[in-house]
Amino acid sequence: MLSALVGVFLLSPSQPAAAIASWPVLRNGDSGANVTTVQFLLRHRGYTLTVDGAFGPGTESVVKSFQSSQGLTADGIVGANTWSHLVVTVDQGANNNAVRALQTQLNKYGYGLSVDGAYGPGTASAVTDFKNDHYLGGGTTVGATTWQVLAGSGGGSSGNYALPIGHNVLPRGEYDDAHHDYAAIDLPTYSGTTAYAITSGTISYVGGGCGYGIRINGDDGVSYKYCHLSSRSVASGAYVSAGQVIGYTGNTGNSTGPHLHMEVYYGGLRCPQNLLLALYDGTSVPNPQTLPTTGCYY
Repeated sequence: MLSALVGVFLLSPSQPAAAIASWPVLRNGDSGANVTTVQFLLRHRGYTLTVDGAFGPGTESVVKSFQSSQGLTADGIVGANTWSHLVVTVDQGANNNAVRALQTQLNKYGYGLSVDGAYGPGTASAVTDFKNDHYLGGGTTVGATTWQVLAGSGGGSSGNYALPIGHNVLPRGEYDDAHHDYAAIDLPTYSGTTAYAITSGTISYVGGGCGYGIRINGDDGVSYKYCHLSSRSVASGAYVSAGQVIGYTGNTGNSTGPHLHMEVYYGGLRCPQNLLLALYDGTSVPNPQTLPTTGCYY
């Protein structure tokens, strides 16, 4: 089955991504880089709040105030309408909290920028590289579309979790497919597709039949295994955040074609499908420790 799916998605290796990633949905209880971004953007808009990456009651209250000021439903949930009113266009030479929000987003993809609010040559270089990689045109201007891809790529995100490959790489239907013989999932991709950390944690390497592999020992107490990568871009022992670039997909090890094999381990292998579907849809993720152990293979 996998080889047939791979054939469908490898017809045109040079084909650019077909769709723009959806805005993530953030709410009270979430945390991570996207929350930090929202907090910096709210500060840029003149609101007073702590920038700590944690979406608590204080952030929720400020979001409601912002939504009311924009004529939006004041529900405290940051979805597509709130994002589109919140983001601002920034370009080289700016120095403000919106640039800090931009730098926070770029660092999800491994650019390693200082979050200092100064849109200088380093930030400009990262923006240009990101826009080229995502077929967003040239120049250093960051408008609404680039913000949307930054926030939504690496997957829809929810809390401290992000899709392991870009939201626009595969259709939703690939995320509920059964694995062929045990609790896991195979996601057919082009070789060289960017792979992102699904959550924060510490990296260790795996090999053998897995080829170039990575294990994330998550802060949530769950282990996440990526297999068949063409290369790894983080060192064993490194600490990563959700949505950070960790490597690139490939066809190494025991593999029938380019794809990303993923496993979730907590007291045994667990089915990743419900977790990945929630991330794709931008809804609250299930506790990975409670994912089922059966029903996702044949």
